[in-house]
Amino acid sequence: MNHECPGPALPRARGPLSAAVTAYLRGAGPLPRAGDAEAAHPYGDDLQLALYVCYELHYRGFAGVRPEHEWDPGLLRVRAALEHRFLSALRADTPGHDSLDDALAGLLVEPVHGTGVSHYLRDEGELWQLREYAAQRSLYHLKEADPHAWVLPRLWGRAKAAMAAVEFDEWGAGRTERVHARLFADLMRDLGLDTAYGRYLDAASAELLAVVNLMSLFGLHRELRGALVGHFAAVEITSSPGSRRLAEAMRRTGAGPAAEFFYDEHVEADAVHEQVVRHDVIGGLLAEEPHLAPDVTFGIDATGFLEDRLGEKLLADWRAGRSSLRAPLAGTTALSR
Repeated sequence: MNHECPGPALPRARGPLSAAVTAYLRGAGPLPRAGDAEAAHPYGDDLQLALYVCYELHYRGFAGVRPEHEWDPGLLRVRAALEHRFLSALRADTPGHDSLDDALAGLLVEPVHGTGVSHYLRDEGELWQLREYAAQRSLYHLKEADPHAWVLPRLWGRAKAAMAAVEFDEWGAGRTERVHARLFADLMRDLGLDTAYGRYLDAASAELLAVVNLMSLFGLHRELRGALVGHFAAVEITSSPGSRRLAEAMRRTGAGPAAEFFYDEHVEADAVHEQVVRHDVIGGLLAEEPHLAPDVTFGIDATGFLEDRLGEKLLADWRAGRSSLRAPLAGTTALSR
């Protein structure tokens, strides 16, 4: 049976690759040639949006796009070319640690004088900047933990049990009202944002798309299961202190109780998850497959590389008084581009 998906609308194109992919999904044109991906900027708007659209077919899809496109052979060939361009660039550009122990140790060190996005938002961020931050992050947080679920069938034993336990918490531990994606929607409502899934795709930066695409890239490929575990470790280990700062930012700006609660919840939950991920998910994986240690390290380092690029983009725009989004939110006080 053919049923159209009730998901978000396809986004506006940002270049020839994304234009061809979205036109094909509308039934209005051919796919790009797989070789065209080699000429695209690996972290640029066009390639990242085209890849995001391909990946989203494995989540909720798009309105008017037939579900069978998820496994369209031609589209999968194009996706593979986009992935190859992205992954090759990441392997070449990501500063790497010498060992997994060094990579994990780096995550556990909190700088005395931090200069990242959460520090900025806690100390001097304005409400319009918090709104932009939430709008960008919504592309992940409204499907929080879903990309990591792809790794579950690729683990076994202690690693599988521990990963499933952390994911269970992310999905509310059986309580619909505590699902983290729902808590983030409540945060968005406090900030006066549209909570519809995918609503801010057209506004999101290429840097944010790359951060989200990394999770899907690692999750959808069994050979990258170690990198996905590394990515998950990077997120969980750094989440608790960062969430504490963001909760303080929400309180200082009067963002609202749901906005505060989302990050307060992550301070507590992710402090526990950090221990489970390090000792049981990573430890269990490497007990079974010790050869994956370099992949876990790469997952940690690639996550840091892309998060740093996003942070630099956000802070450069905000310090210049301009929006970090491709289209500023209604009511923003940022200067126009």
